[in-house]
Amino acid sequence: MPQLEEARLFSLPDHLDKDFSDHNAESAALWKAYEARSNERIPVRFNCNPRILMLDPKYNLRGLAYEEYMTDPAVMSQAVLEWQYFTRFILPGDQEKGLPDEWMMGIDFENSYDAAWFGCPVHYRDGQVPDTTPILNDDNKRMLFDRGVPEPFAGEWAERALAILDFQDKKRGQGWDFLGVPVGKSSIVPFVGCDGVFTIAANLRGATELFLDLLSDPDYIQELLEYILVSVTERMTAWKEKLGLPVKTDGFGSADDSIEALSVEQYIEHILPFHRRLYDTFGTKKNRAIHLCGNAQRHFKLLHDELGIMSFDTGFPVDFGAFRRDLGPDVQVSGGPSVPFFLQDDAALMEGEVERILRSGILEGGRFILQEGNNLPPRARLEMCEAVHRTGKRLGIVPRQRPEPRRTARDKEENDSQVSR
Repeated sequence: MPQLEEARLFSLPDHLDKDFSDHNAESAALWKAYEARSNERIPVRFNCNPRILMLDPKYNLRGLAYEEYMTDPAVMSQAVLEWQYFTRFILPGDQEKGLPDEWMMGIDFENSYDAAWFGCPVHYRDGQVPDTTPILNDDNKRMLFDRGVPEPFAGEWAERALAILDFQDKKRGQGWDFLGVPVGKSSIVPFVGCDGVFTIAANLRGATELFLDLLSDPDYIQELLEYILVSVTERMTAWKEKLGLPVKTDGFGSADDSIEALSVEQYIEHILPFHRRLYDTFGTKKNRAIHLCGNAQRHFKLLHDELGIMSFDTGFPVDFGAFRRDLGPDVQVSGGPSVPFFLQDDAALMEGEVERILRSGILEGGRFILQEGNNLPPRARLEMCEAVHRTGKRLGIVPRQRPEPRRTARDKEENDSQVSR
């Protein structure tokens, strides 16, 4: 029997003796039905990453800091494994639980990876995930253009990613396992994707300066976005090819949270053409997806109509009823209560918010995944996650369209008679 002592970075309860067979059978059937559009209820899941353990003193008793985590391949790899134990043995939801056939592995640079790759300095602040500061000011706005497009595998952070992959490959060659289960190929690498061309621009230039440029120097904005798109396209292509991943895929998704600060007209004029090129380069027309935090709902229908987005991963705020009315029953939305609900202790308050969402009309068609809105915060109460899961199972029943009543010949004659009067 494996021992949880192998989890040596975080303080985690030992649930290795739990039997999840009934849960897993129900979960597998639910997700299979969801994919077939025959689910009787909507699934419930919670998105998180290792910060859920890193930034919670209940788990991080050792005081592991992000600078060590981000720069030590052994520490990051171990933390990723222990986080997966957390999601499979502790976190509520409809995900598969218990030991997997194989652990997933990869690299976690949080949301700093794009800006860091372009050369922004990374900062480590107590109680926070790593962040970057802009490098383009009014005196050097064209500095990156003069340098040219970055080489995909060069620079501090690309080279660090390569070193982590090399470390993981060597460990795997030595029979790497965790809790008696082998560790699989490293498949999660940040540089195969991006967090959005406009968001990268905000990171490089600074949000205030970028929006002033948008009004006073729109030609520069176009030049900057062109430079960013060409750079990340070359990087994503090169990293995908290195890892043996297809460059163009079904279900391609990206993000660009900073567009929430734009009007629809500004988005169409300045950003839409770049998004179209990104999606056409890396995605087929099938099951395109996007993640947008914040107040970006005014863009949803345009993104659906112009880019063919069929799956929206949302943050807060979202009018779920309006989403379903605007986009119809076939478009998927993932979302739920905002993160403050997960940091309080009143289950009734959480249940009320979940009920409000589920009664909004979002369940029509069944293409809804109930989750947090968006990314489970450190110190989230597991009891609140349980309340979401419990309420989702009870009230997340997919309405089925009632068949039209069968009409007899006599019914038809009576109706025609009434119409003719």
